Amino acid sequence: MQKELTADLVKIAKEKLASGQVQSVIGWRKGLFDEDITPSVFTSAEDLEKNFVFNKFCKANLSKYLVKYTRGIEIKKSTTRVNNAMAKQRDPNAQDAPIPQEKVLVFMKPGDSHSFTQLLKENRITRDDVYVVAVPCACTMDESIPEGQGCDHCNNKKHVTYDEMFMEQKTVENPARFAEVEKLEHMSANERDAFWKNEFSRCIRCNACRDVCPACTCEKCVFDNTLMYTSQKVAVNDFEESLYHIIRAWHVAGRCTDCGECSRVCPEHIPLHLLNRKFVKDINELYGDYIAGSDMETKPPMLTYQFNDAEASIVYDRDPNKKEAE
Repeated sequence: MQKELTADLVKIAKEKLASGQVQSVIGWRKGLFDEDITPSVFTSAEDLEKNFVFNKFCKANLSKYLVKYTRGIEIKKSTTRVNNAMAKQRDPNAQDAPIPQEKVLVFMKPGDSHSFTQLLKENRITRDDVYVVAVPCACTMDESIPEGQGCDHCNNKKHVTYDEMFMEQKTVENPARFAEVEKLEHMSANERDAFWKNEFSRCIRCNACRDVCPACTCEKCVFDNTLMYTSQKVAVNDFEESLYHIIRAWHVAGRCTDCGECSRVCPEHIPLHLLNRKFVKDINELYGDYIAGSDMETKPPMLTYQFNDAEASIVYDRDPNKKEAE
């Protein structure tokens, strides 16, 4: 099945390249081993035929790569417009150079589609520069996952934004999605503190979670500020170990699509997605059900204000462990 799917996707990409509809393709490149899959840019039919792959190990969320890629396309367009304007100033009869028309094809799984839509809402990606082909979730090709069920990070199997549907999937709900979060909620404050101290103690500050996260798209990250202690790699105490991850979780609250990339790329196997999923659960309970990137219209709860919004006292009163903490 995997070979047939790969061949079909290669055919689609080759046709788009040959027609000139797109000039490049973002997909997955095979490595030395089956599980050694790398997100990559393809610009030729030969490269696609030789190196493109689509299998159960294609977990990487490709939406993040479009932020810089489409920005590069827009810079080329802007540069040409500026050069044309300057040429007109020197010579009113000068002919305008054609504006580059470049588009990239990208294969999107359902989880990627939510991240892509959220980035569109935040104006981080130029929609006209991207041709989206919707593909099935990689977990459907994982024999260890029962048919009709999703992986641990599946919200559902719904594609949100796409230009071409390769293979439609039925919506799959994940009733156990918050099971691990609820286990942490039922711990005492001291138990939770011990749990996260143990997890964060393994962090080597490689920044992989930040770099891969579709919600982390700041031009300059606070953790790269050399004038502040936040940029240092070595934590001197438990507080500094947790500071990086807690601040990052706050920064993406209400925008995180729960794609699980942070945990997937962590070399120390820290379950970072549980921090973000806790925020997702609380936002749903306090402000109503909301899935980031589920559509282009709904405003994120953390960016809007309603008169019936939850107050800080409500958040505090609902904590089942507050008396124990006191």
